[in-house]
Amino acid sequence: MLWEEKEEVILLNTPAEFSFMQNLNYLSRSTNECLFRIHDNKIRKAITIDEYIILVEIGEQAEHTLLIEFLGNTRPSSKRVREQVVAYIIEWFDLETNISPFYEIATKDSMLNQAVLQFRGLRIMGIPDLFEAIAWGVLGQQINLTYAYTLKRRLVEKFGHSMEFEGEMYWLFPTARDLAKLTVEELVELKMTVKKCEYLIDVATQIDRELLTKEMLLETNDVKKAEKILTKIRGIGPWTANYVLMRCLRFPDAFPIDDVGLHNAIKHVIGSDQKPTKDVIQQLALPWKGWEAYATFYLWRFLY
Repeated sequence: MLWEEKEEVILLNTPAEFSFMQNLNYLSRSTNECLFRIHDNKIRKAITIDEYIILVEIGEQAEHTLLIEFLGNTRPSSKRVREQVVAYIIEWFDLETNISPFYEIATKDSMLNQAVLQFRGLRIMGIPDLFEAIAWGVLGQQINLTYAYTLKRRLVEKFGHSMEFEGEMYWLFPTARDLAKLTVEELVELKMTVKKCEYLIDVATQIDRELLTKEMLLETNDVKKAEKILTKIRGIGPWTANYVLMRCLRFPDAFPIDDVGLHNAIKHVIGSDQKPTKDVIQQLALPWKGWEAYATFYLWRFLY
């Protein structure tokens, strides 16, 4: 991915099949998001690299060029750290995936052709940190999206780290280490179930002790093997595992087939009152083979 530094800012080239506005619209879907702010068609987000908290503002300088500015005297003096900031943004926006093959499949597919027409340039906005991705998956289990955002905000504002800029707080998700040292009683105060508190502390402990790492999952190079590693962990079922493999590990064939949002999106597209069965979804998904994650993400976009 080509990028250059121009004085104090960074210019990052984006692929042809990328629309900053489509991704900005996706990121705007919740008014209760606590990990970034959208301001004047730009995204402001705090990122932690090593011991640094860096506040970036990401906007579009021209078509297929992102402008990255450092706010509040947080521009790292080290080029290595600045490179890591760019790498984080590339991963967050999934800029290294060539999605042209997905568009070729989707354009000819009756379930997907309207979605790719309407949302062209949308990427799977990622969650690069493994603990954050799993925690978000666990928080979202068996509750609606609105309440999931409420729980996330409570967790972040109680146990996360933050910095202030222009009178606004910019929050970072708590680390695995932050949560591994908590008790269930401390987490229950946030009004989540005891089970979810136990799951979060368990997975935080495994990640903190490096019994579970991103590299370990990526090295499987196989979505089913990676899913198996994740589902051995208490509180992580196939839905949560595939959600994490899709949004954090970038497995293009990750497929949260049991997702209620996916079922509702399929109902919307086919104009049905009935929830599709698993067999029906598997049949519909046959042409998406290898791109199930992108197919799911684009279908979700009809709803969220």
